[in-house]
Amino acid sequence: MAAQPLADLFKCSLTTCKMADQIYKQADVKLEPRPLTKDRETVETFIAHNAIIEGQRAGKRLGALVAGIKKDVVITNLLQQRAHRVAIYGWHLLSGVPIQPLTTVHVDWYVDYSHGIRLAKRQMIVDGEKRDLWDILKDPDMCFLVSGEGPIAVPHY
Repeated sequence: MAAQPLADLFKCSLTTCKMADQIYKQADVKLEPRPLTKDRETVETFIAHNAIIEGQRAGKRLGALVAGIKKDVVITNLLQQRAHRVAIYGWHLLSGVPIQPLTTVHVDWYVDYSHGIRLAKRQMIVDGEKRDLWDILKDPDMCFLVSGEGPIAVPHY
């Protein structure tokens, strides 16, 4: 519930599943997912999982694009079909296959240690022209650049 207001504040967007896949492919640092199975919503588990990630990332170049550490909270047309839900996807294995298929099973206030927020700048360049990511997502002729599900009429929470 905090991700969208923060994205708006910074003129950013949450990603789509296709963007999450593309980001994973381009990441300089790909870390193996380390799922935890108990006390998923506790602060202690958030801290423990962060320590695991920092241990994996140790010695890697700071500022490098990192992927494979969390499931992405994404934008999708499914959010229009089920009100008050959060869409999650990803947590790619080293093979590039996501652990989590796209799902809207959780209510929008649910969060656990495995959910990550990745913001993408909304301003993008298409054919040398500045465009807004949300306009591209809504455009039936351009959406394929960033969406695997066709146009996304409401590209935000």
